[in-house]
Amino acid sequence: MMIERIENEGELLAIVLRRDYSYPGIKFFTPDDFSQQLAYMRHPAGKVIEPHVHNRVQREVHLTQEVLVLKRGRLRVDFFDQAARYLNSRILEAGDVILLAGGGHGFQALEEIEMIEVKQGPYAGESDKTRFRGVDPADILVVEHS
Repeated sequence: MMIERIENEGELLAIVLRRDYSYPGIKFFTPDDFSQQLAYMRHPAGKVIEPHVHNRVQREVHLTQEVLVLKRGRLRVDFFDQAARYLNSRILEAGDVILLAGGGHGFQALEEIEMIEVKQGPYAGESDKTRFRGVDPADILVVEHS
């Protein structure tokens, strides 16, 4: 499973794009109405992507969505519903990409990690998130990908 959609009761919590995923051309994984768009692109040598500028478009963002690119190490991602109830966990490895789209999440570095985070701005400080207690280590349920 090179692409995994993690859902809870019809809500998309995350999309995991595994490091070995490959597809010719352009493939978008997110619906058009998401405030953060995730796509994969593969083009042959010589492919020209026409120069362009992005137009100023008024957008309204009500929920921060973020993309993490794990460059090095292993990371456990814990998923929670909107009421902060623990659901399950996934392990990301170097080269994996995840879009965190809804619900709650927490992390534990299983090895030293390096990652890149991309999310909407401007940053709203502490009003941007509500922190809550994580999962008890005895209750962790890691769902393996195939």
